[in-house]
Amino acid sequence: MAPYVDGNIGIAGMLKWTKLPFYILAQFLGAFVGAAAVFGIYYDAFMNYSGGELIVTGSNATAHIFATYPAPHLSLISGFADQVMSTALLVLVVFAIFDTKNLGVPKGLEPIAVGLLILLLTCSLGMNSGCAMNPARDLSPRIFTAIAGWGFEVFTAGNNWWWVPTIAPMMGGVIGAFTYIIFIEIHHSDTHLEEDTDMYEKYELTNMEKAENLQSAPCLVLKQNDYIGHSANTVCLS
Repeated sequence: MAPYVDGNIGIAGMLKWTKLPFYILAQFLGAFVGAAAVFGIYYDAFMNYSGGELIVTGSNATAHIFATYPAPHLSLISGFADQVMSTALLVLVVFAIFDTKNLGVPKGLEPIAVGLLILLLTCSLGMNSGCAMNPARDLSPRIFTAIAGWGFEVFTAGNNWWWVPTIAPMMGGVIGAFTYIIFIEIHHSDTHLEEDTDMYEKYELTNMEKAENLQSAPCLVLKQNDYIGHSANTVCLS
């Protein structure tokens, strides 16, 4: 996921704090290696598209392939709010998906649910700045582009935009996590889910008994009809 998600999961007690630094480090390294892999595979395409130059802004810019940059109309304040809101929504719903006291999604389909959530947020909130929602996804590739040839303009472009997708998601993640904990998680009843499970099992047993009775009923009718001497097929179908 993202460093702020892991941090909030740690705050909620769902992840050991001793594991948190390793999770965060792995995410930053993974994003950096991923950016390097894309650059290596598409190096010839980059050179052909931009005329042999690695450009941050302008009509032939390619730096935005790796990291997010604001649209011309976007101010830093609006961009910060954009990132806070999108990340808060992401974390809030992720907590709902993985909360074992919810009915939740079918077991094993949680990654698909999270993927659809990210797709939804990106499509609805990505117009302003690409909807980074993840410091590792944005900062590590940005550092790579600075090293690979785009230069340190990647940090100054967009009115020094780089810090917004790094800091704002952390704030949004905390807001989303505490919103879920305060308004939903602490209101769970410990016995509510068990009672629902018991009621469901009783309902299933009742349905099974009814089904068995319906299956045995034609046999009783058949025996009675045979004793009386009537046509069994005619009586059973009537």
